[in-house]
Amino acid sequence: MSHIRSKYTKLDLVMANTLKKGRFAFTMYPKVVGNPDFLVEKKVAVFCDSSFWHGRNWRTLKKRLREGNNAQYWVGHIQANKKRDRYVTSTLAKLGYTVIRFWDDEIVRDPELCIYKIRETLRSTCPQYHKM
Repeated sequence: MSHIRSKYTKLDLVMANTLKKGRFAFTMYPKVVGNPDFLVEKKVAVFCDSSFWHGRNWRTLKKRLREGNNAQYWVGHIQANKKRDRYVTSTLAKLGYTVIRFWDDEIVRDPELCIYKIRETLRSTCPQYHKM
């Protein structure tokens, strides 16, 4: 696992290109609590979550993990990731950030929807935001 990257992954690079296409002002890997992948317009923390590492469809994934090798480790590891994600989201919200989490397939399959969700979030949370 030491070879698994956490920065400059293909997923993060796709999202960076998506943010550029949407003409958002953003920082990649800002020094903010919880280490979001991006900070958009200084108020929206964006996370690019892998379906496996962040436990998407947890019931199904957990069942598969329990049937595989080293089940206790993997189930515990992903549960800890999910718990940390909830903690980070609530901590950032308390600090005044809005958090958006995108699943890997959303980013790759429908980047336009990601742009739309970010733009709508900015419009609803930042009254001064008027970009189209």
